[in-house]
Amino acid sequence: MTTQQDCIFCKIINGEIPAAKVYEDDDVYAFLDISQVTKGHTLIIPKTHSKDIYETNEENASTLFARVPKIANAIKKAYRPLGINVLSNTGEAAGQSVFHLHIHLLPRYGEEDGFHTKWQTNSDAYSQEDLATIAKNIQSNI
Repeated sequence: MTTQQDCIFCKIINGEIPAAKVYEDDDVYAFLDISQVTKGHTLIIPKTHSKDIYETNEENASTLFARVPKIANAIKKAYRPLGINVLSNTGEAAGQSVFHLHIHLLPRYGEEDGFHTKWQTNSDAYSQEDLATIAKNIQSNI
């Protein structure tokens, strides 16, 4: 498990590792992803270390997500993408590789821009009763 001491994103926040900073305030830091899947690919992270969305309290999540439109609109003005994907992976099974909560802003420039998000749906797999049961199970845990 990544601790705050060995977290690469905490080291970026502390200035121990260089990054192409896009935005910073008291609570949030945004910088270009070194991989640049698409031009302007930006990561937004809370300055308070939390491993993922499961370990983030509502106040920190609210503060983090409140910065998304500001930074997304700056990317839109700078590069005029056709759209943008807002993505956060939680857990290795979901593709999380740095265990500090982060949001990817991936500007989209067309089908051949290097990023693909199409998934196969199976709308026939669940009846309305199945969906009601799933919803009830989630509701009972809120």
